[in-house]
Amino acid sequence: MRNQVVSSNVNQIYQIKDGGLSCLVSNAGSDSMTNPDTLSGYIRWCAEHFPANRNELILWDHGGGSISGYGYDEKYPSSGSMSLSGINKALKSGGVTFDFIGFDACLMATMENALMLTQYGDYLIASEETEPGGVGWYYTNWLTKLSKNTSMSTLEIGRQIADDFVNVCNEKCRGQQTTLSVIDLAELEATRPDALTAFSQSTGKLIQNKEYQTVSNARNQAREFARSVGIDQVDLVHLAKNMGTSEGQKLASVLQDAVKYNLTSSNMTNAYGIAIYFPYKKISSVDKMVRTYEEIGMDEEYTRCIKQFASLEVGGQAAAGGTGSPLPSLLGDLMNGGQGESHMISQLLENLLSGDVSAISGLTGSNTGFLDGRMIQDSTQYLTDNHFDESRLLWEENDKGTPVISLKEEQWDLIQTLELNVFYDDGEGYIDLGLDNVYDFDEDGNLMGDYDHTWLAVNGQPVAYYFLDETDDGENYCINGRVPAMLNGERVNLILTFDNEHPKGYVAGAQADYDEETTDTVARGLTEIKPGDKLDFLCDYYIYDGDFQDSYYLGETMAAGDSLTVSNVDVGDGEVQATYRFTDIYDRHYWTPAME
Repeated sequence: MRNQVVSSNVNQIYQIKDGGLSCLVSNAGSDSMTNPDTLSGYIRWCAEHFPANRNELILWDHGGGSISGYGYDEKYPSSGSMSLSGINKALKSGGVTFDFIGFDACLMATMENALMLTQYGDYLIASEETEPGGVGWYYTNWLTKLSKNTSMSTLEIGRQIADDFVNVCNEKCRGQQTTLSVIDLAELEATRPDALTAFSQSTGKLIQNKEYQTVSNARNQAREFARSVGIDQVDLVHLAKNMGTSEGQKLASVLQDAVKYNLTSSNMTNAYGIAIYFPYKKISSVDKMVRTYEEIGMDEEYTRCIKQFASLEVGGQAAAGGTGSPLPSLLGDLMNGGQGESHMISQLLENLLSGDVSAISGLTGSNTGFLDGRMIQDSTQYLTDNHFDESRLLWEENDKGTPVISLKEEQWDLIQTLELNVFYDDGEGYIDLGLDNVYDFDEDGNLMGDYDHTWLAVNGQPVAYYFLDETDDGENYCINGRVPAMLNGERVNLILTFDNEHPKGYVAGAQADYDEETTDTVARGLTEIKPGDKLDFLCDYYIYDGDFQDSYYLGETMAAGDSLTVSNVDVGDGEVQATYRFTDIYDRHYWTPAME
């Protein structure tokens, strides 16, 4: 929030009084706002100078969920975020118990956060999903009602906050997915331990009993939050139900009882109010999460469960061999893939167990502490039997002359997602135009290769578009995708939305896209694109010799007008190639031979 009152040089404390801001402390130092001591100092000051029978704490800013925690101070970017253990330290030092602890920030309605907060508050009020930018909570109604009735129950306050937040977001932030829940921390603490332990043990047994595919499918189908940044945070109730076990159903019931109020926008489904970290997209973060679990006292069985799952996922990726890149497909060389023989898979797994993680994206020698070598070794036969055979990705003509790819049912069962991937050959390499969930099957269940040479464009400029998620309740649908770009020199993702009212799509706004060296937290919601804003579109670029760039400029700088138009444009025949990307149960990618 920008204003001409609050200093940008030092920390200050203000009181809202008589409709204005009254400065109580003009210089409270200049430490980072993500330093736990800054928060605890503020809590102690308030308790001393404004003692009260009821206290509420709200943390406003960026949020990163369970992995990275809360906050990002632009003045002190190197200080990072305040981790859950940091929040724990601050609240313990603060010495105050709160009616509710609220996060007017993204992604903080998590089991891990709630578990850590049980000793400091009665309720947690937070969002599972990213919060829309420029809006946040609507404070007027609940504060007005509380001032008139200081005995207003905390649950009633929470309901008012959630109702106002979602309603205002629906009015002012079209297309943005919104969630807010009110969680009873005491009930969660009383009922959660046995249910979560039993669920973790039963899920671990599925993995050990050669049913990794069941767990992977449950995880893949669970409602995932902040998909554009891949923090691996999913709705725990949905995940538990998907697992198909009695322990999962019991945990889901316990959680839904503890979530006393939960409200979402109409374009959000399967968000029941409390999320959890479950690795899948970014295995490189598992060690960091395990350390956080040790610091906050997370259920040991759950920690063991995610380590087992991540270990077998890495084993499956290692067993696949190859490059995990589209380049061999584009160059007509698929010899790197299709490692189907058992002795080859055994050798690849031996390489992994000896410390060679070079084939696994994001892993180095410093972030593989979670790997369970014995489990991977004992699962060699399972990985061999449940291995996608890339060599079967060959185009053949069906009886109508259409190119198709035919796979056996057991091979299709290993595939979780299928996406069209389009490239433009500029004479030196391949411009990646992104991934969309567009595909068709013939009457025999074969994938059809009938790409029509069109792609998404903004104001007529083809852009790199990546499908994110789809919600369809039978009456209404909403599809979201992202377009990497630079907005006035800052890296963002333009969010494109397609729904009943806008079947051709529109640009909902821009979301800040921080690199991992800056912060792991997620910026609040979307920034509106205004007339005169400068846009440069970005894409991935593969040079023929294998070099890769992830920030290649696509087209000329565009000055935004009164509106941005989304359309499908013909990208031509000649230099355009299309392939389909298959993703298996281990989150390993495979590409079909390119279609010109």
